[in-house]
Amino acid sequence: MSTLRAIALSRKRRRAIAIWLTVGLALCIGALTLIPLSAPSAVPGTDKAHHVLAFAILTMPCAALYPKGLFRVVFAAAVYGGLIEVIQPYVGRHGETADVLADLLGVGIGAAFGLLLHLIFKCRIARRAASSSNSFF
Repeated sequence: MSTLRAIALSRKRRRAIAIWLTVGLALCIGALTLIPLSAPSAVPGTDKAHHVLAFAILTMPCAALYPKGLFRVVFAAAVYGGLIEVIQPYVGRHGETADVLADLLGVGIGAAFGLLLHLIFKCRIARRAASSSNSFF
């Protein structure tokens, strides 16, 4: 049976992965929120739950992989959520203040969960390094 192991990546590689994931997710969110709706959504859940989930997923990679850049990503995600709501009326959708609040909640949840993952992986890597340096083979 295989087990999930924490992999020690260089800071530069973690930063690159976090940036590319965040940019890719932002583009997906932008496309999904700015495409005009012609039919009701077939995706289960409420609109606000979708906003929370999308923005939590947007901020989580940076928090988990490169927490030094988290402040910038949180700020950019908050602005991005607001801009999407400002632009939506121009593409045949409705912008709502409640959606911006749901986006902000998602940003906070994603940042907190990502930081928790970062701490867990950091502890696992440190524990593995300590156990390998104490072995006498």
